[in-house]
Amino acid sequence: MTLLLLAIVLFVVLGLVLYFVIVYNSLVAIRNECDRAWSNIDVLLKQRFDELPKLVETCKGYMQYEQETLQKIVDARTRWLGATTIEGKLEANQQSQQALKTLFAVAENYPELKANQTFLHLQGRISQLESQIADRRELYNDAVNTYNIRIQQLPDVFVARLLHYTPKPLFQAAPEERADVQIRF
Repeated sequence: MTLLLLAIVLFVVLGLVLYFVIVYNSLVAIRNECDRAWSNIDVLLKQRFDELPKLVETCKGYMQYEQETLQKIVDARTRWLGATTIEGKLEANQQSQQALKTLFAVAENYPELKANQTFLHLQGRISQLESQIADRRELYNDAVNTYNIRIQQLPDVFVARLLHYTPKPLFQAAPEERADVQIRF
């Protein structure tokens, strides 16, 4: 009888350890997928921020009266370079997007700048990067959503809490980007 009881206890303990290993491995895989998805965005953001000084230099000669706009772009780049967390980089990204939208809108007032081949090339390159970033944001948000759900669902929540896994932030649009657009003819 004692041997049977010992076998049952051993079987239960072995089952719990096996369960823990399986859940642990799947949570690690999902967490690493989130990190990989963020790294893909980070690479594209770096490319965008590497292009910004060239864009600012191209615009400086034409936009003498728009130094505040150019400074916002430089500030956003500096903020991104100094950010050490995903949240910090997301905030710098939003600041950069707003500054770029303003810059491209203001550039419409400078016909010589709009005709400058370097400016057109850089504008096209940044637009291309923005499109790629949008695609990667979707993949990142999918990975983060899966991760956040898994660490909050039973029974995985017990392992996640034991490992101090916390929810990751989604890549969200800035409030200004959600505002209703006024179209007038």
